Amino acid sequence: MDHPRMIAVQGSHRQMGEQLGERTADLIARSLETYVGRFHDDAGLSDADIDRWGRVYLDVASSYSPEIAGMLEGMAAGSGHPAHRLAALNARTEMLYGTGYRDEGCTSLSVLPRYTADGHTLLAQNWDWHPEQAEVTFLLATRDESGFSVLSLTEAGMLAKSGLNSAGLGVCANLLVSDLDRGGVGVPYHYLLRAALQAKTMSAAHRRLLPVERISSGNVLLADAGGESVDFELAPGVFGTLFPEDGLITHSNHFQARLPLQDRKAATSALTLLRPVRARHLLEPALEQRRVGVADVVATLRDEWSFPDGICRHPDPEIPVADRNATVYSLVMDLTDRVLWIAPGPPSRHAYARWDLATLFDRTSEAPLEFPPSAGTVLA
Repeated sequence: MDHPRMIAVQGSHRQMGEQLGERTADLIARSLETYVGRFHDDAGLSDADIDRWGRVYLDVASSYSPEIAGMLEGMAAGSGHPAHRLAALNARTEMLYGTGYRDEGCTSLSVLPRYTADGHTLLAQNWDWHPEQAEVTFLLATRDESGFSVLSLTEAGMLAKSGLNSAGLGVCANLLVSDLDRGGVGVPYHYLLRAALQAKTMSAAHRRLLPVERISSGNVLLADAGGESVDFELAPGVFGTLFPEDGLITHSNHFQARLPLQDRKAATSALTLLRPVRARHLLEPALEQRRVGVADVVATLRDEWSFPDGICRHPDPEIPVADRNATVYSLVMDLTDRVLWIAPGPPSRHAYARWDLATLFDRTSEAPLEFPPSAGTVLA
């Protein structure tokens, strides 16, 4: 598997969406085909249902974040795909709630600068999902009219996953499922991720995540260049908070905070109960010496203990192909330097490429450019 392509766009949010739509129209078509098929087959939704709920979530975008709504409208204009279908795509977690389809096995971690070798804040994640989605996933760099920029891993037609911004704020995402999850009107999880990445301060990110109407569960791990980190376990009507222990937060796919809900993934999501503990054990020697570096984090993300379901997850040959999950991409972020390292999955078998957000747009002309993987520095 190759490193993901880089798509860089700039301008107003609508202009950025339009550029993104033009450059990825073919990938969006493939992504829509995949998820509309899942909406039909797994959730029993008709095309009319998909369109109705897509329009609901497009309206939600307008009230929750005009910037997100502008990007969706622009992406629709640029790609030729209806804006309400793109809104449904960004609400795939909510559209598929209750189907059992959402078995992402992501592992995330943050390390405070007091515990790193160079005094930098580190944030990292293995994104586990269906391996075929790698072909329609890319790095999206956006720079608005004020010069504020965001770099995020993104599935075609969607606006964000894990990433960082030019203010030094980083976000990692982990699936959670609870008995409080429901369909209906509310802010989709992937809107929350994009809005957090558009926040210039930690407090602004909190306001985009917490006092909103949520209809699904999800974990958001935040960290910033200022040296702080917090983990929010989000569910409809309630949230839990986790703070660093000995400079480290680790998280996977089960609730760790005491919340008035029933966890519906802890017993079934591959090794979720042990992946955070395993990551802590691997990093403990470097944490104790306060010398954690990017190489230590990479070694942790490449860990194959309890193959194939460890931190570095491989496809399980005993599971039907359509249901297999594996580490699709692995990311390490240095929030102090605004640098992102990324490797295709499984990361134990691939090198990491380096992207520097501070200089990324210096390489562009007035028109947005696609950067080849070779534009990044490679970490073996």
